[in-house]
Amino acid sequence: MRCVIARFPFELTKGGVLESMKGIKPEPVTGESVIIGRRHYPVKQVGQVITRQDRRDFSATEVLRAMTQLGFTCRALPKAAPRGIPGSLQHASAMLGTPVTV
Repeated sequence: MRCVIARFPFELTKGGVLESMKGIKPEPVTGESVIIGRRHYPVKQVGQVITRQDRRDFSATEVLRAMTQLGFTCRALPKAAPRGIPGSLQHASAMLGTPVTV
């Protein structure tokens, strides 16, 4: 599949991406991620490996679009609950009469 990342055209295939990422240790995911094989990789790490460009040269959206078109599962980082809303543990503890502070 032909795609443009950072104004440069690339011919990417699912097999080619799998081969490029083989042996690459995933960095900790702090934002959007791509599942390649059984591993979750940060989008910018995948983009850097497959394009051999600096991470500042392309956006995560460009890589997400390309990986989605190739059939990879892409995930966004789940949004955290606001601090003012109690979670299920705090709610259950409050109902029992012993509030827990976390």
